Amino acid sequence: MINCEDVIRFLDTYLNSAHIPDASRNGLQVAGTPRVGKIAFGVSASLELFRKAKAAGADLIVVHHGLLWGQEQPLTGMFRERIAFLLKYDLNLAAYHLPLDMHPVVGHNACLMRALHAEQAKPFGEYHGQTIGFSGRMRQPVPLPEITAALETFCGGKAQVLAYGPERVETVGVVSGGAYSMLPQAIAQKLDLYVTGVLDEPAQEWCREGKINCLALGHYNSEKPGVLALMNLVAKQFAVETEFIDVPNPI
Repeated sequence: MINCEDVIRFLDTYLNSAHIPDASRNGLQVAGTPRVGKIAFGVSASLELFRKAKAAGADLIVVHHGLLWGQEQPLTGMFRERIAFLLKYDLNLAAYHLPLDMHPVVGHNACLMRALHAEQAKPFGEYHGQTIGFSGRMRQPVPLPEITAALETFCGGKAQVLAYGPERVETVGVVSGGAYSMLPQAIAQKLDLYVTGVLDEPAQEWCREGKINCLALGHYNSEKPGVLALMNLVAKQFAVETEFIDVPNPI
């Protein structure tokens, strides 16, 4: 068993969460038992995740999408049920949103860049005044279908492909999650490929007119990599059992 506050202090410091403006209330969101023997990691806070974590014997749950988003919310409906479950079973809940998007080592986007074997990584993708993704160059031009297959395997899901750019990709920008609106930034930089989580209706014609390829891996699946990387880091840092709790989501 270890102290929950030690884990939270480590995560807060490593992810620099106190210095990153975010709508999410990053860090410990719901306090439970002060001592933990197992930590569950997941993408998004939900009753299904909480139930699976409790069944797995977890005392602390760490997610990317938490429950608190910078505004007061009445304890009613689904929100009440989620909070009630955590309190009933004395479970801790911590969340790290933008800090886990943008981290240069364990962040989703850094992990996706490594999966692509992209080099010369530099910050890319401005979101509310912050740069949360990365762009870079492939070691050598790679056919788009090869990149698609590699990322589908890495993220564990089928990609939506808009193939309007070069058949062989040399430059790429990556911003995971719901970042389709940053596609024009990739076009402005004349990148060959933009990788994100989900798309919306304007994306197709942006790609056609901007002569760029786009891969959408799913919001959930594109944001598993950082959670898994963070879990592996914690497992090395602390003498505690860890487990990734998958709640499959095609969106």
